[in-house]
Amino acid sequence: MPRSRINGNFIDKTSSIVANILLRIIPTTSGEKEAFTYYRDGMSAQSEGNYAEALQNYYEATRLEIDPYDRSYILYNIGLIHTSNGEHTKALEYYFRALERNPFLPQAFNNMAVICHYRGEQAIQQGDSEIAEAWSDQAAEYWKQAIALTPGNYIEAHNWLKITRRFE
Repeated sequence: MPRSRINGNFIDKTSSIVANILLRIIPTTSGEKEAFTYYRDGMSAQSEGNYAEALQNYYEATRLEIDPYDRSYILYNIGLIHTSNGEHTKALEYYFRALERNPFLPQAFNNMAVICHYRGEQAIQQGDSEIAEAWSDQAAEYWKQAIALTPGNYIEAHNWLKITRRFE
């Protein structure tokens, strides 16, 4: 049984009802409807911390979803799970894949920057200033892209760019 049918909280039930109505009235193929169901179930599982279940749903959604824009959000959410699990290399891969399909995802650029910044901080702790500088430069580039897409957001990143003299 799909997760959307067993979820017990009022907001999730209401969202499921609205989504089901929209799926009936918006002209979509059965594959797109099925992909959306898996995506919705993945988001529900992810919000409850059931990452393995969420990944299964997202992988199935990516298999079925043909629209690049919609696929970008599925891939982004897979990246979020890998980030949460500390699997940064996998996370970066999925953020890249999401951006290939939708280059207007500032949150993907931000998350990539956070990972690069973290790796830069790790390199500093290990005494490797050259590697730290390379990771920090990469973080700066990603944060610049995120800020360019959503000026006024990512204030802490903007301040870090100014403090480290990486903002142009």
